[in-house]
Amino acid sequence: MRKLALSDEILLNIEKPARYIGGEVNSVMKDRDKVDIRFAMCFPDVYEIGMSHLGIQILYDMFNRRDDVWCERVYSPWVDLDKVMREKKIPLFALESQDPVKDFDFLGITIQFEMCYTNILQILELSHIPLHAAERTDSDPIVIGGGPCAYNPEPLAEFFDLFYIGEGETVYDELLDAYKEWKGSGKSRKEFLERAAEIEGLYVPQFYDAAYREDGTLLSFTPNNAHAPEKIKKQAVMEVTDSPYPMKPVVPFIKATQDRVVLEIQRGCIRGCRFCQAGMIYRPTRERNVEKLKEYARTMLKTTGHEEISLSSLSSSDYSDLKELVTFLIDEFKDKGINISLPSLRIDAFSLDVMSRVQDIRKSSLTFAPEAGSQRMRDVINKGLTEEDILEGAGQAFEGGWNKVKLYFMLGLPTETEEDMGEIARLSDRVARRYYEIPKEQRNGKCQITASSAFFVPKPFTPFQWASMLSAEEYTRRASVVKEEFQAQLNRKSLKYNWHDAQTTVLEGVMARGDRKVGRVVEEAYRLGCLFDSWTECFRNDLWMQAFENTGVDIDFYNLRQRGDDELFPWDFIDIGVSRRFLRREWEKAMKGEVTPNCRMQCSGCGAASFGGGVCYEGKN
Repeated sequence: MRKLALSDEILLNIEKPARYIGGEVNSVMKDRDKVDIRFAMCFPDVYEIGMSHLGIQILYDMFNRRDDVWCERVYSPWVDLDKVMREKKIPLFALESQDPVKDFDFLGITIQFEMCYTNILQILELSHIPLHAAERTDSDPIVIGGGPCAYNPEPLAEFFDLFYIGEGETVYDELLDAYKEWKGSGKSRKEFLERAAEIEGLYVPQFYDAAYREDGTLLSFTPNNAHAPEKIKKQAVMEVTDSPYPMKPVVPFIKATQDRVVLEIQRGCIRGCRFCQAGMIYRPTRERNVEKLKEYARTMLKTTGHEEISLSSLSSSDYSDLKELVTFLIDEFKDKGINISLPSLRIDAFSLDVMSRVQDIRKSSLTFAPEAGSQRMRDVINKGLTEEDILEGAGQAFEGGWNKVKLYFMLGLPTETEEDMGEIARLSDRVARRYYEIPKEQRNGKCQITASSAFFVPKPFTPFQWASMLSAEEYTRRASVVKEEFQAQLNRKSLKYNWHDAQTTVLEGVMARGDRKVGRVVEEAYRLGCLFDSWTECFRNDLWMQAFENTGVDIDFYNLRQRGDDELFPWDFIDIGVSRRFLRREWEKAMKGEVTPNCRMQCSGCGAASFGGGVCYEGKN
C-alpha cells in the first residue's frame, strides 16, 4: 500500500481531497529503485483544470513508455491545502508515489496562461526548491518550462533552469539521455545545462545577458556562454500521425473541466487571424490520418470508460477528412450512449447537420466567434468571415431548431472606433432578427443571443505584437459603450451582454510582452499574497498594483505604447519559422484593412515551409 503524503485528518478537512491522493485508473506506477530518472510533470493550477490538459497527458504517456523514466503528476494545491502545507511544513508531493517533488530529477511546468505565474512560484516554494535558478544546487531538480507562454519566457527567466521551445515529442528523449549520462559523471549542474543548451529547442536563461537603453527598451540580448546558440529554433513534429498519443489517458476521480476522450485531429491553423498567437506558433498545419483517429477513438473509449469524445483542433472545419471522421463517430458510437463534442467548427450546412445528429437541440447552444462587430474590423484582424456568412449560418441553425446562440467578440483591437464598438450590439440584434423572420409556428420559443467580449491582448509572434493596449478604465468604458448600444436594440429582450475583467487583461498584457524586469513584479506580487490570479474569487488587483509600485516597474511602458518597426523584442531570439518580416507585413496590411487569404487558398510566404511539411507541402510532392 502507498503511504499518502497527507494524513486522514488533513484530507477530511480540505475541499475535494481526491485532488491529492492519486491512484486513478491508468495512472502509472513504477518501482522508484528501477528507474534512472524521475520527472514531476506540473500544471500550475488545480487538479480539475490540469487533468483536462491534453499536452500533459501526451508527455506523461511518452515519458512513461521509457523503462528508465517514471513521470508523475503534480498540481497547485488549492488555497485551503496551501495554508495547511505551510503551517505544517509539508513539502509538495507528486500524486503517483506521494514522494516530495524536491527528490525528483526534473520538475517540468507547462505554462499555458500568464495569470498562473504566481502559482509557479507557489509550486517552487512548497517544493522547497529555491525560487531563483542561480541559487539551486546539484541536489535540486532541474526546473524546465514549456507551453505557449514559453514563447516569451523572459518574465520567468530567473525562475527556470531551462525552457523547451516547441512541441515536446521531438527532443525530450535527447535531453533525458543527456541527463542520464551526466548523472553518473560527477560533472557540475552548470555543465549539464551547457550540454542541454546544445540541444536544439532548449533555452537556458542564465546563459544570456539582456542590456537596456535609457528609455527602457531592449538594447541587446546576447549569449554569455560558448554552448548557448544565438537563436533557439522551435521544435515541431512533422509526422503527427506517428507521434506518441496516450491510448490509456489517466481518468480523474472527480469531475474535471473536460471529462472526456480528446482526439487531436490536427495541429496548427490555416486561417491567419492577426491577433491569434496559436495560429502563428503552431504553423504549419499538420493533419492526423483519419484511419488512425478511428482506431484511437475505439481504444480510448474502451480504456477510460468516458461517455464523451471531443475533437481537438484550432479550426476543426479545416480538417480534410472531417466528414468521414464525424460520420464514423456517429455511426459507431451514437447508439452506445457516447456524446460527441465538436468545438471550433465553422457554422455551415454540414456542421449544423452533424450537430443536429449529436446534440439535443432544445438544450444546446451554438457558438460563433465573429471577434468584431463590423466588417471593417474583421478585415483588420483577417478573420475571413463576412456578415453574410454569420447571418446565413445563424439562419440555417434557427431553421434547424436551435434558438440559443453565443457570440464571441474582442474589444480594444487596433484601429477600433466607436462605430465598430456599436456594431457588436447591432450585429447581435441582426442575428436575433434573423430568428424572428421564421414563421411563428416554426419557431422553438424565444431566442436567446448571448454576446461576450474579451479585451484584446497583443501577443508575441503575432502581427499585433507591435500594437498598443489600453488602460483598464478605457476597456471598461468601451464595454459600457457596447452595453448602452445593446439597450437601444429592437430585440434587446432576446440579447444578453457580458465582458471580461479589464484589470486581469492589463496584467496579462504586461506579462505577455514583458522582459526580465517583469519577473521582479511577479515575485513581489507572490510575496504580497497573490495566488490563483485567474480565479475571480482569489484575484487581488490592489496587491498587484502595490507590487508594481514596490518594484518601480511601469505598466504603461509595456502596455500603452506602440512599438517601433525596428524595436528589439525580448522574444526575438526565438525562431518559430514564421518570419518577423511576414508578421510586420501583416501588421501593415491590418492598418490598411487588407485581407490575406488562408494557407490553402494561397501561400503567403510566412516562412513555416522551412519545416518541410504540413499544409505548405500538400499536393506538391
